Order: sequence, then structure tokens, then C-alpha cells
Amino acid sequence: MRDFNTWLQSFKEVIAGYKYYTAFEKIYRNVDGIKVQLCLMNSLIGSHDIEKDFQELYAQYPEILRCIPILLAKRESEILIYDTAGEHRFNFKKPNYTAAQYTVFMRETGLFELMGRKHITNLVDYVTGVETGLDSNARKNRGGDTMEDLVETYIQKAGLIKGRDYFKEMYIHDIQDRWHIDLSCISNEGGTEKRFDFVIKRPQMIYGIETNFYTSSGSKLNETARSYKTLALETKDLDYFRFVWITDGKGWLSAKNNLKETFDVLPDLYNLSELDAGIISSKLI
Repeated sequence: MRDFNTWLQSFKEVIAGYKYYTAFEKIYRNVDGIKVQLCLMNSLIGSHDIEKDFQELYAQYPEILRCIPILLAKRESEILIYDTAGEHRFNFKKPNYTAAQYTVFMRETGLFELMGRKHITNLVDYVTGVETGLDSNARKNRGGDTMEDLVETYIQKAGLIKGRDYFKEMYIHDIQDRWHIDLSCISNEGGTEKRFDFVIKRPQMIYGIETNFYTSSGSKLNETARSYKTLALETKDLDYFRFVWITDGKGWLSAKNNLKETFDVLPDLYNLSELDAGIISSKLI
């Protein structure tokens, strides 16, 4: 019998590798995609008549518009503006305003000030910095991917082969169709069909596995714990399917009450320390 508090204290603080914090390869690709336009716009830096020079540059190279949104740390090709004249939807991929109107946009957003006063000296370097900042928002997704990748290494260490013994990202209907089992007991309260991160197929049992890692607190943790408790209760009487949840991270310390509720009803709730101890080989094979 496992003690919940002892189990919880073995949670890890981080699983981030060297590539977790910033995906520089993706940043370089994004910058390279507009490097020509950025270099053209570099000619405006320090201009004494930047509005006139911008309109002349735009007349000759209208594609420079493509790089403007990222100068404001925006990835979208459209930017919505509201002023005393009403609503404006500037499109920087398919121009829908005159050069004069785009000039107003550049002036009022402060981009002309940024370049004309030489607050920056090179737009390629500037955008590389912007992309680095925006990339930090992707760390949450990378954290989920890192946990999946880590769990998959344990599955493979247990001797299971992808496509034969285990499968990634399978929906309920795929599981039912492939192995002719009934999983209609699993609710669909959220309106979308459930998808498991991994499915392990053994001769007498199918395991649907969810994985996640939380470094910080938030309402998402309580929601996750509650939904997985429901899933555990819905599937507990099936003799051909077992729900497995592998989770970790110090973020759970702030939501331990909800996690304990799931711990009490889900026998196959494991953490990374248990994977280190070989739980996949001892419990799932």
C-alpha cells in the first residue's frame, strides 16, 4: 500500500533538458523567412525623412509589409486597430490599405520612432530577440512534449515496440475499431472525443495512458485531477481495459487534495520515480 504523502514528496522539480528553454533552431527559421524584408527595412534606420523613405521603399518593395507584425511581437498577418475614425483591419500579407495609411500605422505604433531615432541598429538582430521572447510562451507545450518523450523512453526500455506493442495518440474510436472492444462507458462531457497519449496492447489487457508534468500551480491541475478521477471510475469495472495516469512535477503540491482523490481511486497512477523503479515492466507487461 502506497502512502500518498510519501509518493507526492518524490515528485521532481523539473524535467527540462538543454533544449527546453529556447528553441533557437525554430527562431532562426522564422527570422530567415523574412530576412530579406528586414534587410530592406534596415535602410530606414536613422532616416531623416522616414515617412517619405518608407513610402518610396514600399512602392518598390511592397513585400516589406510582411515583416511589420513581428516588429510589434505579433505573428498574425492581420492587426486590428480602433481609433476615432473607427475600426481598421490592416493586412500585412495581402495589402488592403494605401501606402499613406500604412505610414500612419507605422507612425502611430511607434515603429518609425524605433527606427528613425536609432533605438535599434539592425532589424534582423531585433527580430531575433523578439522571436526569442515569443518562444518562451511555447515552453508549456514543450513541457508536455518532454514528458511524453520521457515516458516513451521508459516504455521502450521495457522492451515494447512502437506500432506493435504500443501506439501514440489514439482516440477512443481507434481503440474500439482496432481491437473490437467497447469503451462507450467513457463520458464525453467536454464535447470532444478522448485521446490517449499512449496505448499499450498486451494479450489480456489494453492500457490507455495519459501523461503530464506540472512545474507550477494553476486551475488546470484541479480540472485534470477531477477529469481523470471520473475516467478512473468509469473504467474500473472493465476487464479488458485499464486507465493509466503518469504525472509528476512540484506544481501538484498546490493541488494535492484533488490529486489525492484520484490517487485513492486509480491504482495505476504513477510518477517518474516509479518509472525509474521499473513500474512499466512490473505492472503493465
